[in-house]
Amino acid sequence: MIKLARLLLTALISVSTPALAGAETVEVEMLNRGEKGSMVFEPDFLALQPGDSVKFIATNKSRNAATIDGMVPDGHPGFKGRINEEIIVTFDRPGFYKVGNVELPQSYRAVEFSARAKPRFEALFARAEAALAGK
Repeated sequence: MIKLARLLLTALISVSTPALAGAETVEVEMLNRGEKGSMVFEPDFLALQPGDSVKFIATNKSRNAATIDGMVPDGHPGFKGRINEEIIVTFDRPGFYKVGNVELPQSYRAVEFSARAKPRFEALFARAEAALAGK
């Protein structure tokens, strides 16, 4: 992905195709240190339905949530919260947003990650692929 210093979103969010009717909001904490190391989001993997929202909670200072260039479905504008800002993002179209019941795009694996972030993304990709295999 991009430089860890940019503190970008490291949660994979998968949006499937069914209904908008019972839309929910899921909370994700932005942490400087968590169960899986430093500069993490907890939870770090979500499976959503179109219309569901994610509230990114500024649990620790100096954090933000943002999509990563090259890791949003075609046509999605992405988002970028300000440092220390809690934001709510609604996901209304199926796809992987590093946030569907769709295949994990192989192009996501081609994005350049920092050495520190790469193992986390590999683990997230494996979780995403396992979740999709169990559809």
